[in-house]
Amino acid sequence: MTGAGAAASQAYGEAWYWDERYRKEAGPFDWYQKYPALAPLLRLYVAPHQRLLLVGCGNSVFGEDMVDDGYQDIVNIDISSVVIDQMKKKYHDKPQLKYGCKGHVRFQSGSFDAVIDKGTLDSIMCGQNSQENATKMLEEVNRILTETGVYILITYGDPSYRLRLLKDMQHWAVKLHVIDRWERSSNQNKWELTKPLPLDEHSTSLVELLGPKPDVHYIYVCVKGKYGARVDSKAEEAVN
Repeated sequence: MTGAGAAASQAYGEAWYWDERYRKEAGPFDWYQKYPALAPLLRLYVAPHQRLLLVGCGNSVFGEDMVDDGYQDIVNIDISSVVIDQMKKKYHDKPQLKYGCKGHVRFQSGSFDAVIDKGTLDSIMCGQNSQENATKMLEEVNRILTETGVYILITYGDPSYRLRLLKDMQHWAVKLHVIDRWERSSNQNKWELTKPLPLDEHSTSLVELLGPKPDVHYIYVCVKGKYGARVDSKAEEAVN
């Protein structure tokens, strides 16, 4: 990536970039995947009564769709104060949706049952000091999750880029699901969304299963606590 593209990529972690972007682009936009496509998977890990956090919410309708599907307590944060103000006004009549600006709020430890991330970690990985900042973000995610909480990451990052970063945290067991990229997919997805894929140390089984350049989004489900240990055990059994 060179020129303007590289400059924009480097700015993805900066508030000014997103403030300017949301002043120009007022219409709603969902990064990567929309809620209906992910709903079957989210239902496996997050119950409607549980408290969840959407990081990097932008002007997405993801939270609205979750509320319409029965979820009752959704906190949304974003680095851009511009978009947070827009969303507060838009959803002033939906008490199930709360909005706050990253850096202006600090959550208590163990505040959330689930954290959902569609593109925020990817943005951090595009910026300066990416490894350090990504580790800081994941440590904060771990802190605010309950002892049995779950972090769900929807990303472009394949296992060679993301799996070690997630596993090095040693806070959770990691499962991997995949879904065809919605903007390119046909009506029939190739992959069974709710079935995790086998993970081995070098991801060779995934390459054999998906091919060298699969047109998918990767969904890493990081589960803390005793349930996470059982998840890890089942994943090992699947690989063996």
